[in-house]
Amino acid sequence: MLDNRLENRYLTLKFRRKDDFFSSLMKWTLLLNSTFEPLRVVTWKKAIIMVMLDKVEVIEEYERTVRGIYVSIRLPAVIRLNRFIRRQTPIIKFSRQNLYVRDKGVCQYCGTPFEHRELTYDHVIPRSKGGQTEWTNVVTCCTACNLKKGGRTPEEAGMPLIRKPKAPIWLPLLTKSLGIDTPPSSWRDYLYLNQELSS
Repeated sequence: MLDNRLENRYLTLKFRRKDDFFSSLMKWTLLLNSTFEPLRVVTWKKAIIMVMLDKVEVIEEYERTVRGIYVSIRLPAVIRLNRFIRRQTPIIKFSRQNLYVRDKGVCQYCGTPFEHRELTYDHVIPRSKGGQTEWTNVVTCCTACNLKKGGRTPEEAGMPLIRKPKAPIWLPLLTKSLGIDTPPSSWRDYLYLNQELSS
């Protein structure tokens, strides 16, 4: 981890926040492993320091530019480590809140968006038929679809899922916890959010 004192040593930047969009999105930078695997989210200041120390390469940039006495640089949106870091994939806790985030607050049967409190969850394969309470068998759904489906499978009820449930990757949940409801478009290819889940 870089010492915070390096920020003053290598770079002095003057930055003025002009809008809420920049404040909530552009102050964060997505850090990738050398293999392009998402690792974590860092502040834009940390990202610029890593660029100046030649620890990373810039993959994507925001349109905003920051200027110091001796340097002018566009804010990095996505950076990639020059050296590989071995890490274990974090396990996302199965919970109603995380389920809501994964399914984006949308009923997975009718495709209608709802507030968190208006959604329930459904076992794709009913528990009465051996279905487990796990990421790959539970989806968010509205009350009407839950009652309509009952104790049947989607095939038996004639209610196909809009996407196949999977265990979520951790970074979208992290961005949600940072107050970023929708990750910047420049991140999407690296968070695998452009890929539709096949049924």
